[in-house]
Amino acid sequence: MAISLEKGQKISLEKSNGSNLDQICVGVNWGAIEKKGLFGGKKKVAVDLDASCIVFDAKNEVIDTVYFGKLETQGIKHSGDDRTGDLDGDDGLDNEIITLNLNKLDSNAHQIVFVLNSYSGHDFKTIPFASIRLYEGTPTHVNSVYATYDVTNDPQFSGALSMVLGKFYLHNKNWKFSALGEPTKDSKLPGMIETVKKHYL
Repeated sequence: MAISLEKGQKISLEKSNGSNLDQICVGVNWGAIEKKGLFGGKKKVAVDLDASCIVFDAKNEVIDTVYFGKLETQGIKHSGDDRTGDLDGDDGLDNEIITLNLNKLDSNAHQIVFVLNSYSGHDFKTIPFASIRLYEGTPTHVNSVYATYDVTNDPQFSGALSMVLGKFYLHNKNWKFSALGEPTKDSKLPGMIETVKKHYL
């Protein structure tokens, strides 16, 4: 059963049989904002959230970044940029997915930090059903959901445009996950990378 992620929580990346996970997906789901139109009707306002991850070495230097402008690096693949969100209600599918294959990462990778920002500048609280989940599987098939974030309904994200989701990190040669769940004041990815380097490694 999936757990609701809380700040500071550590998650073991093990299957029920005790073996280590090798492929993990981080999926983000959200909807377009519905507003009243000029003549009493309703209109949809597109919401552009961006899921990204930054790969650091053991000296906390950036090895690579995967985001809408660079969709792939060694062992990591981004599904592509979604600039609108679900226009017709929650379809139950993730809008952006980053797939992590822990066995194929750059050999110098030591920490991988996942971040989310509202490129369109919308407050997380106003974005319908914005949520994040960690699961074993592929972008088209969910084997087992390990943990979820309910971004829209978590009061700590009210007023925020960006957040540090969490990080995968090497410990005794095994990969672990630490939930950070911290809102930041950065609006774009370059500022978020600097914030991560200063406070979250």
